Amino acid sequence: MKKYILSCFCLFSVFMYSQNQSDANITSEEHHELKINGLFLILGAIEVDYQYLLNEESAIGVDLLFAFDDETLDVNYYVAPYYRQYFGKKYASGFFVEAFGMLNSVDDYTYDSYYDEPTDTYFSNSGYDDNVVDFALGIGTGVKLLTKRGFIVEIDLGIGRNLFKNDRGFTIIGKGGINLGYRF
Repeated sequence: MKKYILSCFCLFSVFMYSQNQSDANITSEEHHELKINGLFLILGAIEVDYQYLLNEESAIGVDLLFAFDDETLDVNYYVAPYYRQYFGKKYASGFFVEAFGMLNSVDDYTYDSYYDEPTDTYFSNSGYDDNVVDFALGIGTGVKLLTKRGFIVEIDLGIGRNLFKNDRGFTIIGKGGINLGYRF
């Protein structure tokens, strides 16, 4: 009886090990994701996101944004590398949190006014200072939905703080959107 139970246990453990290996092989081949932000396309910019999946719970990636409509967005461009931690049941999907760095360029609007007492006149000067470049650190969160065929819908939102040019008025910077993409 002991031999029968022992051989059943060994057979069951080998079967379970082979199931885990075949499941791991299916998901281990798909480590890359490419996404485009649909929200920024409406607002006058293009944002492309590349992500490399490290394992079932974490990933690294980079967001690249370039604005082509100066009227809607103050941001000219940004490059934002990030690290994500996933909490979903599927491989690298579901709810996530991220930490990111962001090299960004913004249009800074300046407005100066002063009063000239001898002439009893107010003077004002305003204008744009193009291409103010700064670096920010921030955090974000979101959710990623994944189909069986590898299509992705992702909603994310992040906020960061510029570190160097705080006197210019752009201390807080954000990123986010509605991303559509594919895992391959």
